[in-house]
Amino acid sequence: MTTKQILYPKTKFKLWMAAIKPPMYSVAIMPIWVGTAVAFAETKIFNGVVFLIFIAAAILILAWENISNDVFDSETGIDQNKHHSLVNLTGKKLLIFWLGNFCLGSGLLGIIAIATLQKDLTIVAIILLCCALGYMYQGPPFRLGYQGLGEIICFFAFGPLAVAAAYYSQTQTWSMTSLLASVIVGIVTSLILFCSHFHQVKDDIAAGKRSPIVRLGTRKGSQVLNWFTASIYPLTLGFVLWGIFPIWTLLSWVSLPFAFKLCRHVQDNHNQPDKVKNCKFIAVAVHFWCCLMLGVGFML
Repeated sequence: MTTKQILYPKTKFKLWMAAIKPPMYSVAIMPIWVGTAVAFAETKIFNGVVFLIFIAAAILILAWENISNDVFDSETGIDQNKHHSLVNLTGKKLLIFWLGNFCLGSGLLGIIAIATLQKDLTIVAIILLCCALGYMYQGPPFRLGYQGLGEIICFFAFGPLAVAAAYYSQTQTWSMTSLLASVIVGIVTSLILFCSHFHQVKDDIAAGKRSPIVRLGTRKGSQVLNWFTASIYPLTLGFVLWGIFPIWTLLSWVSLPFAFKLCRHVQDNHNQPDKVKNCKFIAVAVHFWCCLMLGVGFML
């Protein structure tokens, strides 16, 4: 005899919200914001049409990555206890797969539109490289995320590559300042992915996924988290003292309370999955306020 789980409307709504992950889309927006802000600070150029198209395209491409990750994870069995997986919610893996591809195609059309406006394909090449890294993160036969390389991929895709693409979309040139700003963006973005592993160590081990937390253990992982979270503040200060960043970029330190909250929460609950599972949303807050105010600092 089997029993079927009954989902009441309120519960089902929460699961759909968890599956769609609305707060996570700041991960797509902030590299474009920071790259554009640096471009404005250095050149006083701001093309609003390009900026808005790029934001929409980035959101669609991240939607593809999130959706396709659910599809690929369903094939390894790692998501069998993840009730808010889109595949588990709908039971229609093929539909979800093609929905993801539709998002990817739509996002790339936006990037092609920018390249057409500028008569320059450079930005298309950069974003295609980002997409290739995104696929290799979870997609077969690579599944580099299963080897513990997800944070490195995340750093480059959402840091140097995305910020450089945003800067180039405004100026069609390169900038050392935008590269240094992208290091900050890359670190705080990787923190979100790093935090997502703490509560699913058992599922990861069962599926053969060697995430950083599986490799380090939750206690040492929490200590690594402290160091990487703390690193973004002296880095920003150092760039200001060297005259590379304007002093207003220290506004990014408004994220410090969230950083303290994140480190303390994980330190106290690193081995308690039910309590630590929300730490990635605290990491999203660190990311959002740090990147938002970093860009504001450049704009000012």
